Formats: sequence, C-alpha cells, structure tokens
Amino acid sequence: MVLALSFLEAPLKFRAPGITVPLGLGIGRLVFRALNVVEVVLVVGVGVALLAGTRTAATGWTAAAVAFLLAVQLAAVRPALNARTRRVLAGDPHIGSRAHLAYIALELLKVAGLVVLGLAAFAVVR
Repeated sequence: MVLALSFLEAPLKFRAPGITVPLGLGIGRLVFRALNVVEVVLVVGVGVALLAGTRTAATGWTAAAVAFLLAVQLAAVRPALNARTRRVLAGDPHIGSRAHLAYIALELLKVAGLVVLGLAAFAVVR
C-alpha cells in the first residue's frame, strides 16, 4: 500500500489530464488520510500478533521502529503538510516543501523496515 500510494499514485495523479493542483491536493488528502488510518490499524494488529505469538528481538524491534516512523509522520510531518495544503487551497502560490522531503524519507525508511520485518517474521515461522 505504501509503495503504491506514496510512490505511484501521489506523483502520477498530477499528470492526469484535467487535474489541477488544488484538485490533486484534495485527492491526496483523502487518500493519505485513509492510508494512515489503515496503517495505524495494521500497526496495532502487528503489535497484538507479536505480543500473542512467537517473536524474536528482530521482529519486536523492527515492528517498533516501523511504528515509530509512522508516529513521526502522523505527529510531526502530516500537520505541516496539511497546513501547506490549506494555504495552497486558499490561493497562496504553490511552493516547494521540506515536509514533503521528510515524508518521502520516512516512507522509504518505513518500506525498508517493513521488508526487514517481513523477512524476520518469515524466519520465525519457518
């Protein structure tokens, strides 16, 4: 989901015919809000599964790292992006944002963490 939405849908929607910056930002707000809700539900599910089942230090620490990265995105980066989106939708000029770069960096780290978590969990069940 993270790969599809963050690295495919987000940049491609602005290239679609008829999509303006305000329209793309409105779509992005809805899509990323839904993605973040699903991510939180899945993080809780992974936490419950790790507490209830067999786990290793690698699965525990990696899951905690992924949860931490998501928390940073939601608590620190998303509010900055939401504020910028509100400014653009209110008519302020479309300008670059360091918050976007931070979000992308956290997404890359989160994807790497999810790959490591998957491999560690697979090793546990083998």
